[in-house]
Amino acid sequence: MKPVPPTVLTNAFYAFYDLHRPAYHAYAAAHLALEEAQLAVSHLFNVVAGNWTTVVRERHPAAWAWERHTRTIAHRSGHALTAAEEASLLHDHLLLSIDQIATATGTEPAAVSALLAAAHRAIPTGTARPRPRTAASRSTTPSLSTPRTRPFEKTVSGGTLPSWSPGPAPGPRWFSVTSGIPGRRCFTPTAPVA
Repeated sequence: MKPVPPTVLTNAFYAFYDLHRPAYHAYAAAHLALEEAQLAVSHLFNVVAGNWTTVVRERHPAAWAWERHTRTIAHRSGHALTAAEEASLLHDHLLLSIDQIATATGTEPAAVSALLAAAHRAIPTGTARPRPRTAASRSTTPSLSTPRTRPFEKTVSGGTLPSWSPGPAPGPRWFSVTSGIPGRRCFTPTAPVA
């Protein structure tokens, strides 16, 4: 087998980092203080980078990284979650879709759905269950009926932009603004910054 050029491995690592860092950081921040969460995520990606050639040989590289990440978070926080509790946290509290959870954890979407069903069955009767999410709220585009922002988004000038955004895009930029009506958002274009 022909060796892979280092630039391909480097680009693949950066793509892996860009894809997984927001969810990994949100999961860590749900368990740890913000600074400690940042340290845990940095540590994880240092381990992944140091073992990158081994990681890419795995059948599911994301599962390899997720297992080490959750082990580190459990060690730092002092408590471990079951797979069903992790899926519930990611879906119901961090507002990730089933596909996003499957991508971050390196599992199949059907397995994530089964874990969510098990987690919801484990909630005692009479307690408030998480509100079911519709297909529209799982889309990657913001919904007018979704007033909450994801934990890995930051507020900028009254709106939200993903913290992992690569920077200003050419042309008009869109951001969400609270419309003044509770539970309602509107989207307003801004002029390009010169």
